[in-house]
Amino acid sequence: MSYTETIGSRTYRFADLKTLMAKASPQRSGDQLAGVTAASEEERVAAKMALAQVPLRTFLNEALIPYESDEVTRLVIDDHSPQAFAEISHLTVGDFRNWLLSSTTDADALTRITAGLTPEMVAAVSKLMRNQDLIAAARKRPVITRFRNTIGLPGHMSVRLQPNHPTDDVKGIAASMLDGLMYGCGDAMIGINPASDNLAAITKLLLMIDDFRQRYQVPTQSCVLTHVTNTIAAIEKGAPVDLVFQSIAGTEKANSGFGISLALLQEAYEAGLSLNRGTVGNNLMYFETGQGSALSADAHFGVDQQTCEVRAYAVARKFNPFLVNTVVGFIGPEYLYDGKQITRAGLEDHFCGKLLGVPMGCDICYTNHAEADQDDMDNLLTLLGVAGINFIMGIPGADDVMLNYQSTSFHDALYVRDVLGLRRAPEFEEWLESMQITDARGTLLSASSQQPLLQGANDWMGIA
Repeated sequence: MSYTETIGSRTYRFADLKTLMAKASPQRSGDQLAGVTAASEEERVAAKMALAQVPLRTFLNEALIPYESDEVTRLVIDDHSPQAFAEISHLTVGDFRNWLLSSTTDADALTRITAGLTPEMVAAVSKLMRNQDLIAAARKRPVITRFRNTIGLPGHMSVRLQPNHPTDDVKGIAASMLDGLMYGCGDAMIGINPASDNLAAITKLLLMIDDFRQRYQVPTQSCVLTHVTNTIAAIEKGAPVDLVFQSIAGTEKANSGFGISLALLQEAYEAGLSLNRGTVGNNLMYFETGQGSALSADAHFGVDQQTCEVRAYAVARKFNPFLVNTVVGFIGPEYLYDGKQITRAGLEDHFCGKLLGVPMGCDICYTNHAEADQDDMDNLLTLLGVAGINFIMGIPGADDVMLNYQSTSFHDALYVRDVLGLRRAPEFEEWLESMQITDARGTLLSASSQQPLLQGANDWMGIA
């Protein structure tokens, strides 16, 4: 089905829904690289106007990637709930935007329709929204998950403590981990990107974190971000696996490039559940995504990069994740060129994930060859804090010495919690107070008050 829109004396024609979606997207370098972006701002406006008139039902009948050749499309269509969709089934994309922003649409309404939404519907409506619209609508939709603590409560924001080390040195990782904990970070999880995918090295890191967690009774969860097949092997060998990690994308071909399928993710999910390590819940999958991953794998099929990204959230939703992290600026300026594009993408990802019922966090980041700096990250951090982000990253000095990119620091988490009045996971806050790291209000205590933990941890690490 083709679509048309006239502006003045000029009529724009869009061959199909896939083309219309791509042309309606805000400008970004990845879509330019793929050759799918609008040729002018006028064409972009025409595409938005045409997209606003498309009935939501159309997305159930016109697949952007064929059902027969893509298991992600099959997942989206097969898991769609007509009952949940009924409440909004009469709306166009433009009407849906108005409904989302209406003062009468609340968290209960957004929760009711979640199973009736497809990624393409959600991506489409985001293309009609200003940044403030993405913030306002996402803020209405908390997504709460539980493992050893509770993430995503309104008025709360958690931090993934990322103590990476370029050689996986255990003492170096432990020192960064302790540093983050003493700044009140780590309630989302303690997650290590290993320099090596060696199973013995991965198991060593898991044992180290678990030993520390049990010794000090820390109500958090750990994760070593290795390929899911390594995690399954670690589980089979009795390693203390909490969260099961995998990078995912929005097409079957892109996921094949990651060496995964829906069946493999199901196997990993069931392996994690079999350990029964959660204490307050059993959400245990941790997924990472990023706009441009399908394009970089030549697996986008002409679909714009933001829509491909949102399709990955349907994959995530299938496995009841604890956390989903859009590593928004990590792939590079070939896909998101500058701070403006990174900011827009971060807000889109958070809004779309939340609308699909996914517990979204964001690695607010950029690579050193992007046209971005830490002021851009400060801006996005603040905007996502207002929007109700589930978690951000906590990295020593905001500079990851293993992955060589810039993100957010322990201090950045203190800033956004202070200016927006955001609390940590409640179970983690109780622990911080009991360890004399914070007071009852969540404010950091002086270094002298934290000496008992510091000295005990130094003894544990064998540091004089």
